[in-house]
This record gives sequence, C-alpha cells and structure tokens, in this order.
Amino acid sequence: MNPPLRLLWQDEHAVAIHKPAGWLVHRTGLDAGETRFVVQTLRDQLGQRVFPVHRLDKGTCGVLLLALHSDAARALAQAFEAHRVHKRYIALVRGWAPNSTEVQHPLRPDDAAPDAPAQPAHTQFTRLARLELPEPSDSRHPSTRASLVLAEPHTGRRHQIRRHLKHISHPIVGDATHGKGPLNRWWAQRLGQQRLWLHALSLTVPHPASGAPLYLHSGLNLQAQPSNGTAPGTTPCPDLQAWQHVLALPWLPPGLPATHP
Repeated sequence: MNPPLRLLWQDEHAVAIHKPAGWLVHRTGLDAGETRFVVQTLRDQLGQRVFPVHRLDKGTCGVLLLALHSDAARALAQAFEAHRVHKRYIALVRGWAPNSTEVQHPLRPDDAAPDAPAQPAHTQFTRLARLELPEPSDSRHPSTRASLVLAEPHTGRRHQIRRHLKHISHPIVGDATHGKGPLNRWWAQRLGQQRLWLHALSLTVPHPASGAPLYLHSGLNLQAQPSNGTAPGTTPCPDLQAWQHVLALPWLPPGLPATHP
C-alpha cells in the first residue's frame, strides 16, 4: 500500500500536494509496470473524487494542484489554458548556466508525427548559484561544474523545461532522456541516488471560486541548513531531504538567494 501523500493546502474546492519523485499523476499505458499514482492514492486518502488540472513528469517532485469538484476543475483548467498561472521550478543542471536567459524554442509533442508543426514554447531561466567541484566527471576536464537554475515556464509543453535546458546545452542532472548518461551516473554516485533533479517549487493560480491569487509553495527553503527536510512534528519528506543535500553543496558566492514568490 502506498504511503499517504503530503498535503500542502486544502479547502472545499481544491487541494495542493507534494508529488513525490517517481510517481505518475494518473494511470497510463506508457508505464504499465508503475503502481504509484497520485489521483488514485489521493482519492482514497481524502475519501472523495479528485480532478487533476495540470501535470508533473514522473521524475519531478513538488507542488501539484488538484480540484475537488468539476466546477473547480473547469475554472482551474481555464486558468492554465489562458496562462494565468505562475510556475517556478528549481533544477540542478550541467555546467555554468547563463545568469539569465529567455528561451523561445518551439517544441513538437513527443508522440507527434515527424511532419507535425512545432508548438510555441517559452521559458525564462535564472541562475541562482554555481558550483565547481575539484573532481572530474569527464576525463576531458579537471573539475565538474554545475548550476542551480530557477525555471519559469510561460507555456506548458510536455518536458518543456527539460528540453529547453538541453537546447541551451545545460541539461538537468539525472535526465535520462535529454541528459548525459556518464554525468548522470557520476552525480548519482556522489548524491547517493539516481533521479531527475527538477523540483516544482511554487505555483500561483487564481482561486477557482474567488479568483484571488493563491500562492502554493513546496516548503523547500533555499537558504535552509541541512536538515530532515521538514518542520518539527511532521513526517520527514524524502524529496526535501534530498534537495537539502544538494543545497548543502559548496555553492560559490554570493550563494543561494532567499525564497520569494
């Protein structure tokens, strides 16, 4: 039996959870062997039907919002379609990414025909910190460089952040599809686990009933010292523990900024 999902916020219209890395949002024939699904687990946990209004990749952890009735689902889906949401992700990427860059690179859906038109896709990237370790992950270089990047997608194409970071030659560490296998294995050995280092940090969306801005945060404190990744008196969160380990690496000055909306 799957463990209960961590609730971040809830009212009578919607619920925000922490989606664990490795979980699918809902059942799919593309991953028939998987047994961990957010929709089914949360439905059983809350004792009522839930409606997904957006998705996170299987390997991505962090803030996921679901509606609790069909009217709320419709209102939230319209907000996402109209781009009236603000999504912020944190990614650990290869190399020293630019301080700030805007990527407008059209993407064709993964399952589209080769002659299908690419769809507009737009992401803003900001480098939060950079790192250089005196250990070679590649025999061609004496050290290993990485960056912590804030990603703010303005469109919602499948694998958009992952594909846009690959496009600018800074793939996400642990991305088996768009990254580099040897580098992923090197980082997996150093960090003690093999996973996609992409975290949905926050989501701001109009409330489905009132329309007021609803700010949802995963609870990851970018300035926090290494800890068990949770507040006192609550159950430790493995994903936040893992990210605290990343944040504790020797990032170069000026270091990590304060978390803000």
